[in-house]
Amino acid sequence: MNPFGHIDLRVRDLAAAQPFYAALLPALGFVEEYHGSAWKVWAAEGPPPETPYFALTEDPGHVAGASRIAFWTASPAEVDRVGEVIRSAGGRIESGPRPCPEYSDSYYALFFEDPSGNRLEVYYRTT
Repeated sequence: MNPFGHIDLRVRDLAAAQPFYAALLPALGFVEEYHGSAWKVWAAEGPPPETPYFALTEDPGHVAGASRIAFWTASPAEVDRVGEVIRSAGGRIESGPRPCPEYSDSYYALFFEDPSGNRLEVYYRTT
């Protein structure tokens, strides 16, 4: 059983964030869209709530914190590929892609921010 259900993420400006996530989330396997006026939702294959999904809503007063959302990939090459998507979509790269031996010998990651300053990561590791 995978207990992960969904992420409800606040962004300052939905119009600015939506194109970024429309590029990023399908590259990570969130390929189904269930958009309404207040929420923009990308899900893995299958309808919510049975499948994991990532949802955005606007909160003009949102202030990004130190929390980070991390997405696992199947290889370092996938981290690099998603990194190119992030760059093309206008994400702000904090660090990487690079090996991260401070986490584990196999950890390879890219750390970045979305247009609202929310901190995210794509990574690969075997241990």
